[in-house]
Amino acid sequence: MDDGHRGHTGRNGGTWRHRAVPYYSQWGRAEWVAPIVERGADPCDDPGWRMSGFAHADDYRFWAKRLCGLTCFESALDYWGIAHAPRAQLLEEALRHGVYRVRDDGGVDGLIYRPFAAWVQAAFGVRVEVMTDEGIEASAARLDADTLAIVSVSPEIRYPERPNVSQGGHLILLHGRGDGGVWFHNPSGIAPYQADAWLPYETVARFHARRGMALTRPR
Repeated sequence: MDDGHRGHTGRNGGTWRHRAVPYYSQWGRAEWVAPIVERGADPCDDPGWRMSGFAHADDYRFWAKRLCGLTCFESALDYWGIAHAPRAQLLEEALRHGVYRVRDDGGVDGLIYRPFAAWVQAAFGVRVEVMTDEGIEASAARLDADTLAIVSVSPEIRYPERPNVSQGGHLILLHGRGDGGVWFHNPSGIAPYQADAWLPYETVARFHARRGMALTRPR
């Protein structure tokens, strides 16, 4: 909420919603998510890819699809008015602190919660509480005036009306709860389940891996 300057919350019993939390795609521009994930468009056909700070197109192609968690964190930082480097430089720092680990086979492990928590506490003053084996309602209950949450879901959540086959593997930003569900930003989502999306708890639970992180801004 940032003392009302960047948004506000509405509270009514079990409802709590941060408003005007900025949405970012993990690619350049939000309207490019659908062409990229549905039709295999080259992410670098979007001129907006350079806004991320990557100098080389191949680096951007490799990393953008893996930076859902860092994208969620960038939304939180901007909402709270906390200065930060462009995404490519954030990634460099994250790699240096073991938040992502490039494997010998060319794959990537991450976002790894506990190194992330240590890094963002030291670098930005953001306190992170790691959530394990916790249902979506309990994680959403952590939201308050100073707290947002990043939770692990299947990327299939972009099509919530379809059956899914997995839980986890992707991160979304929770910024509200109420009416029996949660409001969230999905960095690889497709409208209407992209920015300021709402889904009922029982639907989110199908995709939810029962883990994530609660992020609390510095005071």
